[in-house]
Amino acid sequence: MINKEFIMKLMKSISMWGLTTAMFLGMVVPAHGAIYSEGRPLIETMDVAGSGEYNEWNGNAAEAAFRHPGVILVLADGSLLVSDTENHRIRAVRNGHTAVYAGTEVSVLTGEDRLPLGAYADGAAGVSYFSSPMGLASDGKGNVYVADQGNHAVRKISPDGNVTTIAGNGVLGDADGKGSEASFHTPSDVAVDAAGNVYVADTLNHAIRKVDPAGNVTTLNALSERIVEVFDGVVEATGDYRDGPLAEALFNEPSGLALDSKGNLYVSDTGNQRIRYIDFHTDIVTTVAGGGELLAGQMYVSGAYRDGAAEEARFFSPYGLAVDEGGGLYIADSLNHAIRYLKDGLVTTAVGSAGEYGSANGYEKQAALYRPSDIALDRDGNLYIADTLNNKIRKVSFYELPSGWEAGSGDIRVLHNQKEIVFDTAPEMHKGRIMLPVRAIAEALEYSLKFVDQDTVTLSGPRGDAVTLSVGSIEAHLTQDDQTALQMDVAPYIKDGRIYVPVRFIAEGLGATVNWHADTKTVLLRE
Repeated sequence: MINKEFIMKLMKSISMWGLTTAMFLGMVVPAHGAIYSEGRPLIETMDVAGSGEYNEWNGNAAEAAFRHPGVILVLADGSLLVSDTENHRIRAVRNGHTAVYAGTEVSVLTGEDRLPLGAYADGAAGVSYFSSPMGLASDGKGNVYVADQGNHAVRKISPDGNVTTIAGNGVLGDADGKGSEASFHTPSDVAVDAAGNVYVADTLNHAIRKVDPAGNVTTLNALSERIVEVFDGVVEATGDYRDGPLAEALFNEPSGLALDSKGNLYVSDTGNQRIRYIDFHTDIVTTVAGGGELLAGQMYVSGAYRDGAAEEARFFSPYGLAVDEGGGLYIADSLNHAIRYLKDGLVTTAVGSAGEYGSANGYEKQAALYRPSDIALDRDGNLYIADTLNNKIRKVSFYELPSGWEAGSGDIRVLHNQKEIVFDTAPEMHKGRIMLPVRAIAEALEYSLKFVDQDTVTLSGPRGDAVTLSVGSIEAHLTQDDQTALQMDVAPYIKDGRIYVPVRFIAEGLGATVNWHADTKTVLLRE
């Protein structure tokens, strides 16, 4: 059978690519040193946990099931905690296995779908209860803090597994006070600073709250007084927008928090489609990315998608945030189904394609997400995603050049994943395309090579893909179907007794992803 994907890859490679083109326009480089091409990092996305089923199954991570995982926390040992929001539990992913970390299943099920109910109880992790938990954060002592949305409270899980409520009382409200005297309205995220202060995105109060180590809760910004008529005769309180002094600033459903190395706070101001920044040294709030007008009669700024200068960038319901070692900010742009990256006043897309949802893994734009709600970084700079409507936890690794790989003598070199392909005759540029000896590239990608005659070769792969090329001809034929001819823009030729072929045409057709690193004159082949 003809591999249709193979055909499409070949045709796309011919019509859309030239290695001589500079591919690093608008580049921002994350702290981990990822290589960029066409304004995006070179990444590989894979599943870490979750089968995609909307359920609750523990055990093998690949077979586990979640119900809309909301937030991820990377622990000091590299394991993951996941707020399994609609299962009302905190789950752990360790060494390829998934288990319950805290929370107890309520035996009473509700609705036609017989879904679990949330509840509220402190105590040992195995007998505690949560209700739609979301935000997670940890301190230097190993305590884990939970924004327990449905219980309108902030909970703490100690290293020995004891669950306590540090602020709130299970009843929605907007009161400051100590411990249970305070009240919240659907808190979505938490962040903990070095002094032990817990910041809370109090989403439906449109507020940023602070819980000090003694349990005292204070509201840091002004509360919105905005009212919107959502239907004739039906009004609803909603958020607002104002930068400036923190005590006067206004938010609209803040949903994500992240502290930077200075102890200042990034806020996903979800209803305003903006990323805000609270500088605690000056007590000033600024907008660092995003925009759009909050129109009269509308509860939210209209969502959109645009990369580029931060003030011109646009988001659609940004949620979780994560700061990398270089001060760059990753943003779970949930309704754009993408992970965005903000650094040095520029917003780029790191994972996903705006408005295109899916559940695909792979390299760069092959990866697809479905309403991602949160991201987290591990010590190696790998990115984890709570891919909420796919009911999965995804991992994104960033491609880096091998250690010590620097600009060479000026000759073109080729890396297959992290290993250099050594040629007995050098690659070269010909008519604007990089050409490689066909035998070396085929063997590196584990394809067999057969000479039909001295000028014609057939490459065959493990999936049944096969293509025949001839010296001097721009036509390539799929051997399973002699009627299918594909056009190359540069014909193979013989030099030093070797047949040279255009690398992109061959490599992508054989299943590899091809990029060009101009600084070191390196062709990057990944598969």
